[in-house]
Amino acid sequence: MTLIAYGGTVPVALAAADELAAAGVEAEVLDLRVLRPLDDATIIASVARTHRAVVIDEGWRSGSLAAEVSARIMEQAFYELDAPVARVCSAEVPMPYPHHLEQAALPQSATVVGEVRSMVGAAGDE
Repeated sequence: MTLIAYGGTVPVALAAADELAAAGVEAEVLDLRVLRPLDDATIIASVARTHRAVVIDEGWRSGSLAAEVSARIMEQAFYELDAPVARVCSAEVPMPYPHHLEQAALPQSATVVGEVRSMVGAAGDE
C-alpha cells in the first residue's frame, strides 16, 4: 500500500502506517515535499511496487491536490493498480474553530487505516 501525503497529513500517514504494520499490512509513505512540480516518477514507481494507493489531503475532496494526484496515477499507472485510488480528505465544511470539531473535520489515522483495510479486504489477497 502506498500512502501519499504532504504537510500536516504526513504524521497522520506515518501513524496509520505504524498501525497497519502491527496488523501485518505493509505501507510505504510518500511525503510530497514539493507540490509544484509534482514528482510523478516517484509516485508512479511506488504505486507500481505496491499496486494500491491512498492519497491523504487536508483539503476538501472536491478540487483538491488529492484529486490531481489520483488523476495522475490513473493516467500513468492504471494497469499497475489492483484497486481504485482512494482519497482521505477533510470534511467538506468550513473549518471549525473548536479543536475537537477541527479534529473531527481533518483526516485522522483511524480513517486512513479503515480505508486501507477496506481496500485490502476487498482484494482478498493480503
